[in-house]
Order: sequence, then structure tokens, then C-alpha cells
Amino acid sequence: MTTSFGEDSAASVSTEGRIQEIAPEDRGDPVEFEGVDEHGRHISSDDVEGVMVVNFWYAGCGPCRAEAPLLEDVWSEYAADGVRFIGVNIYDQADTALAFAETYGITYPSVIDADSGQVRQAFAGQTPLNATPSTLVLDSENRVAVRIVGQLPDASILSTLVADTQAQSGT
Repeated sequence: MTTSFGEDSAASVSTEGRIQEIAPEDRGDPVEFEGVDEHGRHISSDDVEGVMVVNFWYAGCGPCRAEAPLLEDVWSEYAADGVRFIGVNIYDQADTALAFAETYGITYPSVIDADSGQVRQAFAGQTPLNATPSTLVLDSENRVAVRIVGQLPDASILSTLVADTQAQSGT
């Protein structure tokens, strides 16, 4: 099922989100990735059990700044249920990501992927990441269950998508 919220463009920054839910039987292979977060800690997909939300962003992206509080709200709602949120900063270094997190009250980690692009590359075969921001919901098997290309329109939408993915994953 695909629900559209505006038109997505090929631009590198998207202000309108397009949402695609992927049925369990149509999901691709599990995505494996690893990187280092803004605090210097190693993060790996192998460390995550359960549903995971992955948000691709950078500090200079207006839509990324606009959706940051919405992502934090959903993270706060589901953290106790074991849902993991990981940001993937595609352009900035750790100090910029830390300043962004402080400014916008973000408490989940972000992998700093600007130099290596390894995390972005890990997802390249599973979903097009041609717009920033892009948010993915992974099921308990690390398969992409939901794609949100562009700015998240509302926290309640992501909350519902996370709950649906949890129900499908049995978590």
C-alpha cells in the first residue's frame, strides 16, 4: 500500500513526504550496517533486536530540522518497547551532529556517515535514498518495511507505522 503526501522530486532536499509500506512477503533482504556515532561509539545492525527506525539527515537540511522534534517524540513513545532509532548524518562531522542534537533535543544516536558513506551504501540496494530527509522503518529481521521519502508530515503517522511494523514482527 502506498500513501502519498505531495509530490516527491529528484532534489536533494524534500519538503513533502511520500510514504510506502512494504508487505512482509515483499520485503528485501536484511540490511546489515555499522558505523560510529557522534559520541565515538560503534553501532551495528547486529546489535539491534526488534523494530528500528533509521533517519537519513544533515544539519543544513531545513526539512530535517522541521521533522527532528517529531522523530524525537516517536522515539520517546517507543523507546521503552525496544524500538531503536538511529540517525544517519550524511554530510556533517560529529561536532555539528552534537550541536544539532542539543539544539533540537535529539537523544537517539546518529552514525556519522559523511566520510565513508558505508551506512548509506548498505541501504542503497534496498531503497532509493535520493531525497533528504528519508526515514526507514525496519522490521525485526532488519528488512525495510516502510519508506518515508522527504519530510515526515506528522509524528502520529510514524507512530502508526512503527506500531504496524511491531505487530507484523510480533514484537
